[in-house]
Amino acid sequence: MATPELTYEQARAELVSVVERLEAGGGTLEEALALWERGEVLAKICQHWLDAARIRLDTARASRTSTPSLGDAKS
Repeated sequence: MATPELTYEQARAELVSVVERLEAGGGTLEEALALWERGEVLAKICQHWLDAARIRLDTARASRTSTPSLGDAKS
């Protein structure tokens, strides 16, 4: 079953729920394994979003430092 594209917030919220359910226990081993596997998928989705955000921030910072500001122009 393919995972639909989730936003960071959706994936994180579901991951929190998965962790809470795992910590609560009470399920079967198979249920725990399924939750763990879903958690791994959700963690990868979150990491993908965070990595993309880091790249965007780094790019914005690099362009800001390489572009002279108006106050730097000499007349």
